[in-house]
Amino acid sequence: MNDVSIIAPVRRRDAAATRAAILEAAKAQFARLGYETATLREIAAEAGADVALIKRYFGGKEALFTEALKASFKPERMTLLNRETYAREVATSMAGGAHEDEQRTYAFQFLLRAATSPNTAPLLNVAVQERFLGPIREWLGGEDAQARARVLASILIGCLVERLVRDEPLKGREREVFIARVAAAVQAQIGA
Repeated sequence: MNDVSIIAPVRRRDAAATRAAILEAAKAQFARLGYETATLREIAAEAGADVALIKRYFGGKEALFTEALKASFKPERMTLLNRETYAREVATSMAGGAHEDEQRTYAFQFLLRAATSPNTAPLLNVAVQERFLGPIREWLGGEDAQARARVLASILIGCLVERLVRDEPLKGREREVFIARVAAAVQAQIGA
């Protein structure tokens, strides 16, 4: 008899890929369920990872939440924006449907949930200051940049909420007027 043992190939571990999968699963769970309801076990299951890896890579639920918040903001994008075309581009995007960019819609829902929870609102405030308002302020530059950054952020957040509630693209004359007025409000902050 020929005794041949079959050995399963050893699966190579990829810590960076596992960490990224956990972070994406966390953003999705926190967006759907909120901080209080989401569990580390569900996040690990969605990521295809062991719950112990969450503790190893992130330290716990609050630290994972904080990292997920930070990952939801892309401050480096601000340096790529064209000051002459941004107002019209963002206004056109806001006139579209909420689910034309599922990834951004999910990220915004995650941030909305964080803002409405007494446990996570302080964490969100820190992330917003560091990774959202700070980069906007730097991009805007000039006089009253801090106040203009807050006004611009308020315009963007208001439009995001309106788009989420509306859930469908604007059409016809309403779309044209919406784009023109939002673009003017945004440009007023950029060109001030």
